[in-house]
Amino acid sequence: MRAADIAKLTGSSVLSQRMRALLTALGIAVGVAAVVLLTSIGEGVRQFVVAEFTQFGTNLISVTPGTTETMGGSIGAFGTVRPLTIDDAEALQRSSYVIASDPMVQGNAEVEANGRKRRVTVYGTGAEFAAAFRFDVAQGHYLPADDPRAPRSLAVLGSKMAQQLFGDANALGETLRVGGERYRVVGVMRPKGTMIGFDLDDTVYLPAARVLEMFDRDSLFEVHVLYEENAPVDEVVQGIRSVLVARHGDEDFTITTQQQMLDTLGSVLGVLTFAVAALGSISLLVGAVGIFTIMTIAVRERTGEVGLLRALGASRDQVLSLFLTEAVLLSLLGGLGGLAAGAALAWLLGVAVPSLPVSFSPLFMGLSVGLSIVIGLVAGILPALNAARLDPVEALRAE
Repeated sequence: MRAADIAKLTGSSVLSQRMRALLTALGIAVGVAAVVLLTSIGEGVRQFVVAEFTQFGTNLISVTPGTTETMGGSIGAFGTVRPLTIDDAEALQRSSYVIASDPMVQGNAEVEANGRKRRVTVYGTGAEFAAAFRFDVAQGHYLPADDPRAPRSLAVLGSKMAQQLFGDANALGETLRVGGERYRVVGVMRPKGTMIGFDLDDTVYLPAARVLEMFDRDSLFEVHVLYEENAPVDEVVQGIRSVLVARHGDEDFTITTQQQMLDTLGSVLGVLTFAVAALGSISLLVGAVGIFTIMTIAVRERTGEVGLLRALGASRDQVLSLFLTEAVLLSLLGGLGGLAAGAALAWLLGVAVPSLPVSFSPLFMGLSVGLSIVIGLVAGILPALNAARLDPVEALRAE
């Protein structure tokens, strides 16, 4: 029996039982569609989060008080022997390859101006913050390079904050109160949007020293270090470490590069995407059971056909190939149908909910179809073996 004969017999068998073949393939299609839909959402979320961080560039280093062996991160500021100060940020300016070193502290305060008031997140920064994070100023300028320890009472508004306080009027030169203290507006930022839930437009930017005093703190939340694009990162990190150890007497701080954050995020979100893919793959098991059941029934119904083929000289391997090909064909049809349905559903979801990031993953789409074929092959092995083991005489007698 030639391969063309096996293909012809398989096609005729599927076409003769259209409804049964459709229902069998449907079980696989549902599983593949679930995998494609879930992984599209997972991949979309991963790309969205990575894009949120890379919009600030990849040549940023964050220095936070505390070490990973103790408290770690910004919370470690309350447990360190020596806080991270504005003087530390100034000292890092002299480190190798460093372009800018900017202190940052944040808190929540009431902002009042033009008869309106509300409570918002307040960021205390240095003069290099906008340049380090690629923020553009729409009106005026960012905070000037004053004495970082005794800066003037100047403020820069996020675009949404300026609109809510002053409407369409020009906010430059206007005064506002933040935490009960008076500030003069010198700039309004261009819209930046949100980053991981933080609205960067609905805020006020003040000099770091002023915010430390406002919230009665002695330690910065972190220092952002901007370094040259092509500089060796290890040398930059070592330079930062040397400067701070010399000042603190010990390594009571944590240095995190932008690439480390991206690698960690990528790993976590990659595991998340894989997990939702595995969850969707459970539906494929239902399809596998369907193929196994249908192929077992098909062997019983076609016992006489098998006997006739064997009597005409077909080998056991050829009978085995005939039934396996049918199982694989059904799973392939279901996989392709599920792929199209899942892609269509993901696209419609992206259109219906624009805020939900959806992105197709060719890897998971290919794996889902490949897995459907493997499932069809595995589910069809036992029924195919049973067909191949039939005795030709007994099979013909059954007919």
